[in-house]
This record gives sequence, structure tokens and C-alpha cells, in this order.
Amino acid sequence: MASKMRVTLYMLRNDLRIHDNEALLWANRNGTHLVPVYCFDPRHYVGTYKFGLPKTGPHRLKFLLQSLADLRQMLKSHGSGLIIRRGKPEVVIPEIIQQLGPGTVQAVTFQEEATSEELDVEAGVRKACGQCGVKVQSLWGHTLFHRDDLPFSAKQLPDVYTMFRKRVEGGCQVRPCMEMPKRLNALPEGLEEGAIPTMEELGVKDLPVDPRSAFPFNGGETTALSRLNNFLWETDAVATYKETRNGMIGAEYSTKFSPWLAIGCISPRQIYHEIKRYEKERTSNQSTYWVIFELLWRDYFRFVALKYGNRLFYLSGIQGKHIQWKQDKKLFEAWKDGRTGVPFVDANMREMAATGFMSNRGRQNVASFLTKDLKLDWRLGAEWFESMLVDHDVCSNYGNWLYSAGLGNDPREDRKFNMVKQGLDYDPQGDYVRLWVPELKDVAGGSVHTVWTLSNSALSKADVSLGETYPNPVVIAPEWARHAGKTRGGGGHGSARGRGQSRGGQKRGMDFYFKSN
Repeated sequence: MASKMRVTLYMLRNDLRIHDNEALLWANRNGTHLVPVYCFDPRHYVGTYKFGLPKTGPHRLKFLLQSLADLRQMLKSHGSGLIIRRGKPEVVIPEIIQQLGPGTVQAVTFQEEATSEELDVEAGVRKACGQCGVKVQSLWGHTLFHRDDLPFSAKQLPDVYTMFRKRVEGGCQVRPCMEMPKRLNALPEGLEEGAIPTMEELGVKDLPVDPRSAFPFNGGETTALSRLNNFLWETDAVATYKETRNGMIGAEYSTKFSPWLAIGCISPRQIYHEIKRYEKERTSNQSTYWVIFELLWRDYFRFVALKYGNRLFYLSGIQGKHIQWKQDKKLFEAWKDGRTGVPFVDANMREMAATGFMSNRGRQNVASFLTKDLKLDWRLGAEWFESMLVDHDVCSNYGNWLYSAGLGNDPREDRKFNMVKQGLDYDPQGDYVRLWVPELKDVAGGSVHTVWTLSNSALSKADVSLGETYPNPVVIAPEWARHAGKTRGGGGHGSARGRGQSRGGQKRGMDFYFKSN
């Protein structure tokens, strides 16, 4: 390697994009050559901390592989490339530094994370770089509002979202998007790029694409920006978002931005400024604001993680509340597999297992069912979501699960969802349930939500045998009876991981994580 070459190495994690990427911009400005590198960390392909569930499931991994392939192509089109390695970043980074030769690598940069596993990696990389005599530059880049622009420190973060939202909306400005260069510095000659591994090579079995999926999109910055353009400019769907966001079937009821946001294929600032442009050029209403409202929820949970650290993963949550949770394996398996005998719960759980996606409404309900009806350890739900959801984001996932379990940032105590009422309100004719629970396809209308109340003749006519073709309910909450009669006649009535303990819940409406869409 030529001695005059000054290389800046950029460690990618959940920032897989070129646009509005401050770490990439810094790396490009501070050297003659650029080495973007992504490490497949083996710790991501083992079991979750507490219960040993697959940490990175098939849907999220496939989305990640697609995103990396797209990023490599994008970087090449800008004159650079993408180095892929398998190994721990704190081992891989110094190996690349040594390979390039003494004095060649001037700096290593990365985007900062908020939770302990990721912070441990950062500390390991800093230590290794220090031993190599290489400078480290870390930057904050995940949130809509920059951490340094908040009108309070992380430790002073309000514990209620509404207070947070009012203070940042009244006292902060969203920074403009970074102007990125059309050409990036090249990779050093002789540095092998490395192949993107297959799912099988990472020990994860690929699953077929389910045609019923509400998220029929590929990973990558290209698709993310296309979706943003489509949702705003091509369809004007953003203008009716608040009315459609509680839908459950199809790709168009919500933004679906969350999977790309989770691994940084799209910037929250890019979404914000594009909506502001849309409001100026077309229309500004509650729906356009509500997408920004959801982005603020995503910010909030990341700042909650900064404030509370590993308490986000404790059984007692950030409130330190001690509840006698159960760890009944049989009940958990019934919930996980969509075999609880409660059709609205089962449909949502089966959708997630088959596609890696679930609506906001579904997430709120299955989380409430696990924690309030089954009274199971909330971390079981959080770890299963971590494994299965294509849009898993650690701060939003665990923050939301704490919220649902009554251990987090919910000012209202003991929030509990009524599964039957929710099913009737958001799936009044039972179309969503019949889509995902084909055993009940011949049960008419809204009565599918309370199949256990049907007469023997009605069950026989629908070819359903409770306890045989479809389970009896594992639990029947007393409040469900108030709504069961309304389903007759097919009606309906409405429109850790390696932490001190473990590493997900929900607020009415969060589109960018529990909300997801």
C-alpha cells in the first residue's frame, strides 16, 4: 500500500444508506480512500439472552441481506464499495487496519447506538483502535431530533411522551439533511470486498414469501426511497394516513417505513423534510402531522434507552415494579404459534410468523394478551418479537413491551385490551381472521371472533370442531362476554440479550415501531 494513502474506515451497523449519512460524509472527507465495512457479528445469530429464542430470525435476516446487496450496489455506483466480513467488529476492524499497513488507516468512524450490547461493541472497537494508534470518531444519527439539540439532557428526559413531544416541538429544530457527494472515495487496491453470506451460511433457514403479506417489499435504500415517494407523491396516501393507519390487510393502510428505519436504509430526517415539502406543495392536515408524531415516538424510546440503560431489559422495567409473571412454556407456545383459541390473537401471531410483519393494532393486542390475559413474563414476548419482526428496533421493541406490561412510560395504570371488542372494532366482518386462520374460513362475519360461543350446529355447518380442528380458548376474560352477543348473525359493530436481564409494547398509534407501519 502506498504510504501517502490515508484511509478512513467506516463501520456500518444500523445505518445502511448513502443519503443523509453524517458518518459516511465524515469518513469520506477525512481520507483519500474510504473503507465502508459491515461485520456479520456471530453474536447476532445465536439465542436471545433470557429464553434462547433465535436472535435474528429469517424475515429480518433476509431483509438485511437485501439491504446490504443494495448498499453495495449504491456505493459502487458512487465510486466506492462495501467490505463484508464475518466476525466480531472489535476483532475484524483491527485486522483490516493491520492488513492495510502501519500508518495507513487514519481514523475509524461509526454511528453511535444506545443500548449495552452495541455500546460494548463500540467500547471494544475503541480499545482495539487505540492499541493500533488509530483515531475513532463516533457520531449520533438515528433520530429525527439530534441528541445534542434536545432542550434537556438524557437524564432529564420526561417520563411521559406527551411532555417530551411538547418540549421538543416547541424548543427544537430538525436539522437539514446532509448534502452527500456524488462521488465517494474509492476502496484501497488489493482489499478484498468479501461475499455477502447466504442465510444458510449464517445458520438461518429461508422461508418462502407469503402472498398474504402486508409488507411485500425488499430491503435497501433504493426501495425505501421509492416507498417514500409512492406514499407521498404518487398516491397521496399520506394525506389520509390517520384514517387508514389502523388497517390490518394489505400494503397500503400504513407507511411501512419502519423496517427501513430500523436498519437505517432511510433517514427519519429525510421523511420529515419530504413531508414538510408535501405539506407546502399539496396539503397539510392531521394525517401528514401524524407521521411526524410517530417518528417522535421512535425518537422517544431511543432517548428512554439513553436515560435508563439496562433497566430497559429488567423484569421490573424502568419503573422497578415487581409483578409475579409466569413462564408457562405451554401457554407461551400457544401464543407464539397462534394456537390460543382466540382468533384475533392467533391471526396476528400467524401473520408475524409467516411474514415478519404485524399491524400496529395487532401488536398492541397480542402484547396485551400475553401480559394481561396470560400474565406471562413480558420478556418472552419481547424476545419473540426481536426474533421475528422485520422491523425490530431494540429501543422501540423493549420500550413498547415495557409500556404494554405496565412497567414503562405509560401514565395510565393497568391498560388492558379487550380482544373481542378490538377484533370487532378493527376487523368487524372477520376478514382478517379468516385470511390468517383458514380453519375458520367458513365461520360467517364477526362471529368468527367468538367462535367458542357458537352453537354446535353453527360449528358443524362451518366444519369447525373445537379442540380438534381449532383450539378451545386457553383463557376467556370476563369482559369479552359483553361483546360476544354482538357477533351473532355475522355482524360486528364498528368500523436480552447479554444484559443484566433481557431485551418490546405499544402506544396508541406508533407507526415506527410497535406501531411499526
